[in-house]
Parts: sequence; structure tokens; C-alpha cells
Amino acid sequence: MAWTRTYDEAEPQRVNRWLAQNGVCSRREAEALIAQGLVTIDGAPVADAGRKIEPGQTLTLADAASERLEGALTVMLHKPVGVVSAQPEAGQVPAARLLTREALVGACAQIPGRDSRLAPVGRLDMDSRGLLILSEDGVVAKAVIGPESALEKEYRVAVIGEVSEAKLRRLRHGLELDGRRLRPAEVSVISEQRLRFVLREGRNRQIRRMCDLVDLKVVDLFRVRIGPLTLGGLRERQWRVLTAQERAALITASASAA
Repeated sequence: MAWTRTYDEAEPQRVNRWLAQNGVCSRREAEALIAQGLVTIDGAPVADAGRKIEPGQTLTLADAASERLEGALTVMLHKPVGVVSAQPEAGQVPAARLLTREALVGACAQIPGRDSRLAPVGRLDMDSRGLLILSEDGVVAKAVIGPESALEKEYRVAVIGEVSEAKLRRLRHGLELDGRRLRPAEVSVISEQRLRFVLREGRNRQIRRMCDLVDLKVVDLFRVRIGPLTLGGLRERQWRVLTAQERAALITASASAA
């Protein structure tokens, strides 16, 4: 179904920028759709990539444009401990191998096979569990792990060791890894030995290394949210396809956080 929306902002704006802000596509994708004649304003094709949309005008993407944008597959998986996100070593199980028909929640037109281009979007090491995104969509990957992305990732972390206010202060904004200062983190206490972390970056084994620096040992790390996406009722080892609305929400949230 064609995507249609009336522009209601006060000032004119370039079409490609407005589509990107609404999470419809990237600016580059918008320019390609314009070049292919798949974008209209008030029924007239947009011919210029620099065209601005005026307040009160209605922009429509042709059905072919919507189908093209939604064609790249993105899924979310509840990854268990013991499964690796990316390239496995001998004897290890890659997350993509869990994408079976039996574990699927909802519908998927074609179950990904060994030749799938699905790649993990963001780290979740073998000893950690929870929400993992796999995608063949470059726009989604950029929104989640691109160099300018500040999308929130939320974790529930069980630790061994004394949890003091001084340690919490250091975890929030006083640490460096590999000679680089970390972005501020939200760290709060859920219960005596359980913490809630919200990060806006994804350094390698970041939470485990942060905790090591304040003499806390992580014994369980569970990612529950990436931007607006949560596991919801997805049980361990289950997976499902992201909807077009969820894709748009991810892209919009990433643009807002940057």
C-alpha cells in the first residue's frame, strides 16, 4: 500500500530530509526513489532531488517504492547464552542458525538459509543473552551501530561484589576503555545484586569491562531493549520479522538521539 502523508511543519523542507526524519528511508534512498519517479507531491512526480515540500502539501510513495524499502529482511531474536552473534569458531553455533521455521513467531515469506545476507546488528557476546537484531538492511544497521548512532541499548545485569554509590558514580560517567572516555551511561540498582544499564554506544564487551574496573563480576547479562524495540513476549530462541512500522521507529529514534 502506498505511503502517504501531509506535510504539517511550518517551514518548507527538502523531501529527502523529511522522509529520513520520518524513518521512511535514508536520504540516499529517497534520492534514488525520486530519480525513479516513485515520489509525488499532490499527484505530480517529484523530478528534482533538492525539491522542498511546502506546508499542506501531500507526499505519496508509489507501491513499488514501499515494496522496495520493505524488501530487505530484518529480524529480532531472543538469543540464549552459548550462541555467538557473528562468525563462529570451530564448534560454536552462530545466531543465524536459530532462525528456523519451528522457532518463528508470526510469518516470514522465506526462512533464511545458509546463503542469507542477514548479519548481526550490534554485539551480544556468547555469554550474554537477550535481544539481537539481524538484518540485510544497511539503513537499519546504520541506525543501530553507525558511527553517529546514539540509540539506547538497555540491559539487566547480575553482578557479584559490593555495589556502592561510589562505584555507581564511576560506572555512570567516570570510566575509560582502551584509552577513550566512555559516553555517559544510565546505571541504577534494581535489587541488591542486579543493575539496570542504558548505554548509547557498543564497545566490545563494554558492560563486563566496565564492571571489572570497579571490582564487580558480571554473572548474567540480559539485553531487553534496543531503541524502541523490546523483546516483548518473545521467548528464548524464538525470532520474528520486524514490521515496517518498527523499522521506521528504529530509524526515527536513531535520528532523534544523534
